[in-house]
Amino acid sequence: MSVECIFCNIKNKQIPSDILFEDDYCFVINDINPVAPVHLLVVPNNHFTYLDNLTDDFAPVIFKMFEAAKNMAFSKGVSESGYRLVINQKSDAGQEIPHLHLHLTAGTKLKSLG
Repeated sequence: MSVECIFCNIKNKQIPSDILFEDDYCFVINDINPVAPVHLLVVPNNHFTYLDNLTDDFAPVIFKMFEAAKNMAFSKGVSESGYRLVINQKSDAGQEIPHLHLHLTAGTKLKSLG
């Protein structure tokens, strides 16, 4: 774990943040620069940078991240109208923090990606 990682510092309570959900695998916070009325980040508890390093051992964490996203969409009232899940990987994709995280955006009509 890098002491320079903002997500690790949030998880370790070194940076105050409103943690909306937390379990043994991941936690959920609001994005500080939202692109939609609902913009949450689902972050694994343990520092993990890129999917390039993904192994079977990390499968339970990925499952729990998507489960947390599904449950947060329901609790925010956007599961029926729809929501988007995005994982940015590396700088060309817009990954600003080198710690894997899942964006959940919703609450407005989102532009189609394709």
